[in-house]
Amino acid sequence: MQMEEEIFKRTKVDFDRLLSYGFIKKGKVYKYSKCFLDDFQAEIEVDESGHVLGKVFDLNVGEEYINFRIERQVGEFVSQVREEYRKILEEIRACCFQNLHFMQEQTNRIEKKIKDCYQDEPEFAWENSPGFGIFRNPRNEKWYGLIMNIDRSKIEPKSSGEIEVINVKLDPEKIQELLTKDGFYPAYHMNKKNWITISLDDTLPDDLIMECIDESHRYTEEPEEWIVPANPKFYDVISAFEKTDTITWKQSSNVHVKDLVYLYVGSPYSAILYQCEAIEVNIPYEYQDQNLSMNRVMKIKLLKKYPQDQYTFSKLNEYGIHAIRGPRSMPKKLSREMNQ
Repeated sequence: MQMEEEIFKRTKVDFDRLLSYGFIKKGKVYKYSKCFLDDFQAEIEVDESGHVLGKVFDLNVGEEYINFRIERQVGEFVSQVREEYRKILEEIRACCFQNLHFMQEQTNRIEKKIKDCYQDEPEFAWENSPGFGIFRNPRNEKWYGLIMNIDRSKIEPKSSGEIEVINVKLDPEKIQELLTKDGFYPAYHMNKKNWITISLDDTLPDDLIMECIDESHRYTEEPEEWIVPANPKFYDVISAFEKTDTITWKQSSNVHVKDLVYLYVGSPYSAILYQCEAIEVNIPYEYQDQNLSMNRVMKIKLLKKYPQDQYTFSKLNEYGIHAIRGPRSMPKKLSREMNQ
């Protein structure tokens, strides 16, 4: 990769700032030159697409100097030329270019559309992969998109060159249908049954890509389900729900609004008796005695009651639940039965 390509990889040019900096427009190209180290001159061109081309000339011989571009050239003199030229490019980038998260125009358009729609920013979690941006639902931290810059050979074995793609989660049947079309590929580095890779090189229109992202996001909107113990010795939840359908409850797990809370009422019932929805969470609340301590609570609304003999502790054992000492996730199989 050329030094210019590396330095200006994720940037967008501001042509007005180029002119203010000292570039001169000649036709469709902006040109700039600067002498350095007494005997060298850098000549930089920026075309209308923002592509940067640079050359270094040795003024003593009147020829282009290319030794600094050869990686195996590591002598003190050539390294000094390389470093000074890099400083010129980096100053131009800082003064005349806007830093972007991604390389390709379509990728940056898609990032903006995601932000406009969901107010989510990409998260760059891997230092060794600075172009890998995760989009996740902040409500539950679930991913719905992953933008990556990879070599095209990873998805097209007979091709090469860097490309940006996005992985999204879709219905498996839809994935099989899309894989017959240009721009769609088996998921790179993710589960190929539930995820698909989409190229971001303008092969596909933005609207189609956003439709896939929207569908992927919907998978993250499914509520979490929790089994929460209720001890009748400390709180008579049965009497409480006879008076109102909304009560305040200790929040000791990472419950979010719209999550489902199944109250397991202890002895003498020892069964799940209520399904509720969390309608407000993380409410500050200070309470402490010898039996109970709380610093936050939630409001839960009753949705459904279950017979006392239907989802007993022995029944829950059949679904792998052998203890309910605190809030725990609801097994999917049990949830399906309880919500038929």
